[in-house]
Amino acid sequence: MNPETVTEAPSVAAKNSSRQIDQTDDDSFDLTIEAGRAEINYWFDLWRYRELFYILAWRDISVRYKQTSIGVAWALLQPFLTMLVMTLVFGRMASLPSEGTAPYAIMVFAAMLPWMFFSSALSSASQSLVGNANLISKVYFPRLIIPGSAIVTALADFLISFVILIAIMGWYGFAPGWRMVTLPLFVLMAFLASLGPSLFITALNVKFRDFRYVIPFMVQFGLYVSPVGYSSSLMHQKLGDNLFLLYSLNPMVGVIDGFRWAILGGNVEIYLPGFFLSLIVTGFFLCLGIIYFRKTEKSFADII
Repeated sequence: MNPETVTEAPSVAAKNSSRQIDQTDDDSFDLTIEAGRAEINYWFDLWRYRELFYILAWRDISVRYKQTSIGVAWALLQPFLTMLVMTLVFGRMASLPSEGTAPYAIMVFAAMLPWMFFSSALSSASQSLVGNANLISKVYFPRLIIPGSAIVTALADFLISFVILIAIMGWYGFAPGWRMVTLPLFVLMAFLASLGPSLFITALNVKFRDFRYVIPFMVQFGLYVSPVGYSSSLMHQKLGDNLFLLYSLNPMVGVIDGFRWAILGGNVEIYLPGFFLSLIVTGFFLCLGIIYFRKTEKSFADII
């Protein structure tokens, strides 16, 4: 027997087998490269990692209220005491008019609800990425989940504070009208108004840590430039149409006006040009926040 034949036979068989496997692989698998596919998968990943979102949100809520003697009480006292101060200063001492026929305290608290939600969401979400540095540096998941879960925690405070509004309405014997059913729409508007700036600031805070000192100032300043302790109709009368439109560039103006329209009812009206302008600004900041967050998200694990 020829030795070359013996040594070459397995080689020929292996080549034929390899060709059959390659042919089978070619028939069974197709590799498609599509532009923008990774971006689509990212938004699908938000749904795939929804359990992580629930876990982080529940962790923040339980840490805030579990084993604390004043946790839930603080969520009730903070807006209530702020409402008392504003009612005394603006309603009694300055004798500013209320909105519609509602008592001044209810008018103020109807604005305190979205404002406290916005300020709490902004403060919590701005520190959320830095506070979860160990998680970000070890495993992959859409980082958008972290500030989103922080805003949900602020929503829990909002629901607790809503109990005070019901109690105040009962105290004054004030019954809301049919507009109250539209309140969830304005809660959604408040959520979106909080999400955009929160994403932008928390992404900046990863690289520039001194932004944590800017947030309290922004929240305190925003409280006075938003129609919380006074009515928007009063500002409209004082400023006129043009300046009030400029004032409505503050997205919380539209949110607060929507809350008061839904809660106070009666003859309370919304200045639609200013309301729609606030909606446009809310959409602008939401797009800006998402775009900047996604642009810088890849570097979070390296910087943080």
